Amino acid sequence: MHKDAPTGRPLTIGAFAKASRLSPKALRLYDELDLLRPSRVDPDTGYRYYAVEQLERARLVAWLRRLGMPLARIREVCALRPAEAAGAIGAYWERVETETAARRDLAEFLVAQLLMTPRKDTTMLELRYFAHSDRGRVRPTNQDTAYAGTRLLAVADGFGSAGAPASNAAVEALRTLDTAELPAGDVLNMLEEAVRGATEAVRDAADGADDAGTTLTALLWTGSRLALVHIGDCRVYLLRDGALFRVTEDHTVVQSLIDEGRLTPEEATTHPQRSLLLKSLSPTTPPDLRLRDAEPGDRYLLCSDGLSTVVPDARIRHFLATAQSPDAAVHALIDAANEAGGPDNVSCVVADVVEGAGSSRV
Repeated sequence: MHKDAPTGRPLTIGAFAKASRLSPKALRLYDELDLLRPSRVDPDTGYRYYAVEQLERARLVAWLRRLGMPLARIREVCALRPAEAAGAIGAYWERVETETAARRDLAEFLVAQLLMTPRKDTTMLELRYFAHSDRGRVRPTNQDTAYAGTRLLAVADGFGSAGAPASNAAVEALRTLDTAELPAGDVLNMLEEAVRGATEAVRDAADGADDAGTTLTALLWTGSRLALVHIGDCRVYLLRDGALFRVTEDHTVVQSLIDEGRLTPEEATTHPQRSLLLKSLSPTTPPDLRLRDAEPGDRYLLCSDGLSTVVPDARIRHFLATAQSPDAAVHALIDAANEAGGPDNVSCVVADVVEGAGSSRV
C-alpha cells in the first residue's frame, strides 16, 4: 500500500489522485473509458470515491501510460491475469522497439537528406503523371474526382446528395493554376486564394443541399518544389529511395482518437466512425498549407480513402516501388482496392519527379 494512502474508508478523487500519482482529470477520463471505475459515486453530488484496493490497478495504468501504451490497449491488459498481462506488456514493448528502430532509420535518412549539398547544376525537373478514378464494387455512383496536369495534382472525395458535383467543382476551381504563372515566393498565397474560389464553387455546385460537401488534397508543382493543400481524409504519400512516407494527416474523428491514445491504428481500421470527418472544405475551416522540396526519383501518390482504408501502407509501398510507370502504379493500386472488396470509390494520382526539359504526360 502507498504510504500516503489512508486505510479502511473510501478515498475521495483528490486523495486517490495524490496516492496514485494520477491527476483527477486522468481519473475522470479513465472512468469514462471504463478503465478505472470509482468504487462509489455519490447519487446527489456525482462525486467519485475510490477503494484503497484500487491503487494497485491505478499504478499499473500509470506505469503503462509512461510506456506510451494507448488507453485502448491498457484496458485490454488490465483485464488479463498477471501472467498473461506480463506477456502482453512484453509483446507490446518488443513492437515498440521494432518501431523505434524503424523511426531511427527514418531519422537518419532525413538528417542525411537535409545535410545533402544542394545541386549546383541547372537540371530542370518535371512531373510525369497519371490519374484515374473508379466507382469501386459497392457504391452506385462515383463521388470522387481525380486530376493530374503539368503543374496540378488533385483528389477530392465528395459526400452527401451532391457529392459528385461538389468534388468536381473543387478540382475544376484549382485547374486554373495548371497554366498560371507561379511566382515561387508567392505560391502558397496563390494556392490559398484558389482554395477560397474552390470553396465558393462547391457551395454553388451543392445548390442548397446542406448535406453535400467535399474533401480536397492537391499538390501544385513550381518546378523544384511542391505546394500542398489538404483538408479531409484523402492522403498524400511519398516514395523516396524505396521508403514510404505519409505526408498528410487525416482530419477524422478516428485519427483524433489515435492521437489522444484512445485507439490503436489497428483498432481504427474497424472503428464504426472511421469515415467521420472533422474537417472538409468550407469557408470557416482553413486547410493545411505547406511547401515541400522535390528530388529526382521521388514518386508521389494522392489517393482517396477508398484506397487507404482497405490497402495497408506496406502494400501501397510495394505497388509504388515495383510499378514501372505512374499509370501502371495507379491501375495496380485501384485493382488492389477492388480486390479487397471495393467498398468505396477509389481515386489515385501518381506522379514521378524526373529530370528533363519539359513536362510530359505518361
